[in-house]
Amino acid sequence: MEANDQMTLSGRDAYRDALTRLAYDDERILCIEADLGGKNHPFALAHPSRFFNFGIAEAAMVDMAAGLAAGGYKPFLSTFAPFAALRAAESLKLTLGYLSAGVTVVAPYAGVSGAWFGTTHHCLEDLAVLRSIPGVVIAAPYGEAEMRAVVGAAAISGRPHYIRTGRNAAYESLPWEGESPPAVNWESTADSGAVCLVSVGEEGTRMALEARLERPGLGHAHLCYLDHAHLAAAAVELAERHSRFVVVEEHRAEGGVAEALALLLPGRIVVGVNAGHGWPVQGGDHNEVMAQLGLDLDAVRSAVDRAELGG
Repeated sequence: MEANDQMTLSGRDAYRDALTRLAYDDERILCIEADLGGKNHPFALAHPSRFFNFGIAEAAMVDMAAGLAAGGYKPFLSTFAPFAALRAAESLKLTLGYLSAGVTVVAPYAGVSGAWFGTTHHCLEDLAVLRSIPGVVIAAPYGEAEMRAVVGAAAISGRPHYIRTGRNAAYESLPWEGESPPAVNWESTADSGAVCLVSVGEEGTRMALEARLERPGLGHAHLCYLDHAHLAAAAVELAERHSRFVVVEEHRAEGGVAEALALLLPGRIVVGVNAGHGWPVQGGDHNEVMAQLGLDLDAVRSAVDRAELGG
């Protein structure tokens, strides 16, 4: 698949447009929001009888989706990442995990993309929560093309999905071959002795791309799917090419992708660039809040240096 230069929608807007288009050909698709829809939501305008706004009742929304999935529908739910992954955690565990219901949760405002909204609207723990629930397909698309592909695959598969995205940032996806993003998308191959950047999500991938522009000799492997099954497959491919890795992700260290890959890559060096253990105490835009947490390009440079020295 070749990324389209004309694709400029943010992840959350690409999701809404992709689902609206898919629903024309599949009457089982439902769009459910938790007070995020607004009067101009494209799905509500195109398919009003299949759009539902549950208000700020996230757990009830997930519970209702379980019943709708059992009835043969394909519910897609969307709410801020902290309210999906944390406030409705028990309902997610039962619906996506225990019942393995064909429900897709799309969570914008992940990481600290809701910067000015403050800590209550930040979510640096969602991957840890969702990765601990067996059977859930987890994705963090980078760019419009990846988001459209992930949403399309979720609509076909019938499996439970959690799709993580940011707020308004719009990026051009990296190209790949085939219909679905691969377990590992190699943006840059390098000598086996070189450090390989492993990018996760929107901002992790942006920073990895910027770091590789400075250091063209680095490898760069982008990961879209982040659940255990996909990471296990990715680890095999990563280990065939490199032995030193720097994983860049907008998430806590605990429960993140670097921690998972460190367990899947014994004997290899895995250094994480993440949000650490702090809490932002000042306002700012997305990049400023990440910098408060030590998650910036300087942190990536330092991690590469540590990996080159053996961790």
